[in-house]
Amino acid sequence: MKTHINRRYSNLAIATLAALLALPALSSCTKDFGDINTDPSLVTEPDVKFLFTYSANAVPPTGGEWIWESLEQTMRFTQQVTASPYEITGNVNSRYGRYYSEVLPNLVEIRRQIDLKEDAERYQKMKALTYILDVYMGIRATDMNGSMPYSEALLARYEDKYNPVFDPQEQLFNTWLTHLNQAIAVLSDNSLADQESYGNADIFYAGDWLQWVKLANTLKLRIAVRLELGNNELAQQLFREVMEDPTGPIDGEEAEMRYLNPEQNPIGNDVDYRSRRFATREMVDFMKRTGDPRIQIYFDANDLTGSYADTLAKYGETLPSFIDPADPLIQYQGGPPDWTVSPDVATYLSNPFTVSQYSRYFLISPINRSLLSPKLNGATGNSLQVLVSYAETCFYIAEFIEKGYGGGVDTRGTAAEWYNKGLASSLRTMNQVAAEAQSETAFSGSGDAEIAAWLADPDVMLNGTNDLERIYIQQYLAFFLLPNEAYVFCRRTGYPRNNSAYYQMEEFNEPIPRRFWINDPGEVNRDNWLNAYEAQGFTPRAVDAQTLSQERVWYDKTAPAFGEGS
Repeated sequence: MKTHINRRYSNLAIATLAALLALPALSSCTKDFGDINTDPSLVTEPDVKFLFTYSANAVPPTGGEWIWESLEQTMRFTQQVTASPYEITGNVNSRYGRYYSEVLPNLVEIRRQIDLKEDAERYQKMKALTYILDVYMGIRATDMNGSMPYSEALLARYEDKYNPVFDPQEQLFNTWLTHLNQAIAVLSDNSLADQESYGNADIFYAGDWLQWVKLANTLKLRIAVRLELGNNELAQQLFREVMEDPTGPIDGEEAEMRYLNPEQNPIGNDVDYRSRRFATREMVDFMKRTGDPRIQIYFDANDLTGSYADTLAKYGETLPSFIDPADPLIQYQGGPPDWTVSPDVATYLSNPFTVSQYSRYFLISPINRSLLSPKLNGATGNSLQVLVSYAETCFYIAEFIEKGYGGGVDTRGTAAEWYNKGLASSLRTMNQVAAEAQSETAFSGSGDAEIAAWLADPDVMLNGTNDLERIYIQQYLAFFLLPNEAYVFCRRTGYPRNNSAYYQMEEFNEPIPRRFWINDPGEVNRDNWLNAYEAQGFTPRAVDAQTLSQERVWYDKTAPAFGEGS
């Protein structure tokens, strides 16, 4: 559902939160919140609608997360972009701090306020939504951090407890699955009459309970793919539960979790901060080979357009050997993800091909900056962030059916049917994102003809030979604007795969971190932090890529190395 955020609710929520008790950072903060709780000048009964909007507004990735974590790090590791390598700085992992400072505190406070109401039974569905939003953000936080405070995370606000234990990742997922199941049950219960609603304060679904049920079921699939190697039996069970649920998971673009705030410009003019980002060779070559219409959404054309051929002929020049002059899509060229591997190509990532003193051509296609930053340099597009998509849902279902996990349950279609739905939805959704950004689109109108032609390509359709790999690769390509999900995908599956004849991971000689880090919280909670790190096999205070590449969160312990999928 495309929902324009209600700025009135957001601004009031910010003001309300400023008057509420702030969650202390998980550091050495020891402020006496007991005294603050008794301050009569503070708001003690906030409007829960404002709190919900504030938390929801803090969920989408921020500009800092995009720049420091995605564009500089994870999108390079997953070979979605190629760019100059930079060290991992303390600016990564901002999602972790945002979860505890801007998302979770308000959601817990909403639950407390509802429980205090005389007519609390009329707010149970509103309460249920807080758990779904909580789980969505919690998954993203634990993905890169493993064990985290949760069961005791907010006791500082209510019990003056500043040393919360770190819940193991497996326990976190079990807790969150319980939350999701309970939320689904409450939201699906038609006997709960006369329920209050967030209305437009719910910036995702405007209080549509069934859409939240669909989101909760897709989040169960997100958890299932993460649990597959650590607890395969539970992963299969979750898949069956989702398929047997009467409402089911996200079932179309209108049910996607979308965030569109016309005032938001998350990346801004920093889209080129420290480095221009370019397309990678394998992705461009594969998309050209398979007739993928998303290529013109994901990437900008290089300079080989217009009368460039006449200029080359005039000066007797030929293009570098890595470019086929007869390529009908010559305007799209990728570079090596690791610049040290193919220096003859990598040189054109930062230097033009010089034909004469008057004619210079940049040969490698940059990523589409207007797609990522629709207000770049005064442009007027909007950033539509699709946080959980129908395509993602379809590819998970296709993957699980292909693996044989659908036995004894109505999967509502074959692996091929779900795969095709995922392909079509990915293209439609990406086209909508591009249109909202006032960027290059893949089609006008319905897109039915473009979708049909693409699905009929022999290198796209399932053929009974390498079907799982084809499902994997399209899942990976659909995550172009969800860098965290792309990273989790590559980490859990080992795809794209080294030396694959279909779509290969290119040579990459840098160590690829498999986790980030949580800073030393200070004396107040250092023991719990150290205990959690020791239990996970983590090196305390390690921030270097080499160490981080050798240490894994719980569900990643038995996953293949990057590029070594089977």
